[in-house]
Amino acid sequence: MSTILSQPVDLSDSGEQPRPQESRKRLLLVSYHFPPVGGAGVQRPVKFVKYLKQFGWDVSVLMAANPSVPVFDNSLLVDIPENTHLEKARTWEPDYTLKKNMAQKQEEAQKVSLSGSLKSSCKKVVKAGAGMLLQPDAQILWYPNALKAGKRLLKRVPHDAILATAPPYSNLILASKLKKIFHLPLISDFRDEWDLSSKYLENHQRDRISDLIQTRLQKKVMRHSDAIVATTQASTQRLLDRAEQFGASPVGQCIYNGYDPDDFDTPHEPTSTYSPESGRKFRIVYTGTLWNLTTIEPLVRAIEAVHQSQPAILKHLELQVIGRKTPEQREILDRLNQTDCTLICEDYCAHHEALKKMAAADALCLLLSDVEGADRVAPAKLFEYLAIQREILSITPAGETAGILQDFWPEGNFRASETDKLAHWLVNRLSGQTVSPMPHPEKRDQFQREHQAGQLAELLNQLVHHRI
Repeated sequence: MSTILSQPVDLSDSGEQPRPQESRKRLLLVSYHFPPVGGAGVQRPVKFVKYLKQFGWDVSVLMAANPSVPVFDNSLLVDIPENTHLEKARTWEPDYTLKKNMAQKQEEAQKVSLSGSLKSSCKKVVKAGAGMLLQPDAQILWYPNALKAGKRLLKRVPHDAILATAPPYSNLILASKLKKIFHLPLISDFRDEWDLSSKYLENHQRDRISDLIQTRLQKKVMRHSDAIVATTQASTQRLLDRAEQFGASPVGQCIYNGYDPDDFDTPHEPTSTYSPESGRKFRIVYTGTLWNLTTIEPLVRAIEAVHQSQPAILKHLELQVIGRKTPEQREILDRLNQTDCTLICEDYCAHHEALKKMAAADALCLLLSDVEGADRVAPAKLFEYLAIQREILSITPAGETAGILQDFWPEGNFRASETDKLAHWLVNRLSGQTVSPMPHPEKRDQFQREHQAGQLAELLNQLVHHRI
């Protein structure tokens, strides 16, 4: 199944077609998630597609025709250039709503069943068995049809390279198979490290057999990759070390996540400057998923500390939390109902709406749990936060994110254990303490999506030239 936004290139089944311009090259992007799928995971691939055309690369996207995903965002379609070929393949996964309902029923059944009952034990065995088969992730059910679609496309149309972005890591398995068949340079783009995802993702198999399977699959991908790209310097080095352990020697490059100036065409100015007498609340906005790698517990603890010392001042605080939340994180947020803080929760909103909510904030909250490996992570939203130029309240471990923020908002950068300092920051802001403008805003330019697409194009050109 194919969708073509316009047809400057004939992609018919009548045989291989010549390139419209010999100077241009064509990339196959393997990305299960692609607009109209919404969420943070699609921003990176769609912005690559948008800007690569400026650097001489046209793109074909191999994507899911019926993705099993929680959110869609049609506003992202505007970023797809007209000459982008969308090759769609159906997945055998059940619809996301069905999966969600099944998970809820299972959770309810576990609450009412006896822990030692035969029925409960059987359900656990069935779930574990299903998880064992779906390796490296549930999106492996897309693999058979996607492989057929990818082979048809590559036989019909000349391509110069393949890029696969993950998670899901099934994208990498699929791309490595296509690379093996068609002998094209392969770039594996890790938006998250495979090992970290295996450790922290919800519902991920954590048994010894699954670990062995995942390690074998990761080894296969590393050995087929000509280049590995990651979103921080530390992650890039970690993945290269992992590749070396597997006997592979791909090129490595860090390409950070970033922001697109086109998303900020309309100047985002706060409605008014906050003061205790202004008649409005001091608004902190968090956007993104709340789960074990981005727990909001430290901020809730700090608000509770303020409640103990100066409860009345919390009537000036509004906390907006936009995005999916695990049940554990919802329970943590519920504790704020015992304070005078105003809590506003939304499960999801379109990207352009999220940007408006960020712009209306007095401070933007960035969270990273203090767990092993988090020091190598830089959340994608960090860079849009920088583009908005609102003060950032960050609660992260020492590491790459903290290092980046040191150039922009050092005063609002805390560790999870620094409850007293966080509470002091809250009291100061709620008391109307003024904040200096962002120093050196020009340093943000390195994180523009166009610049990052240029980095990718340069890497692609090097790989293609080396192949020739």
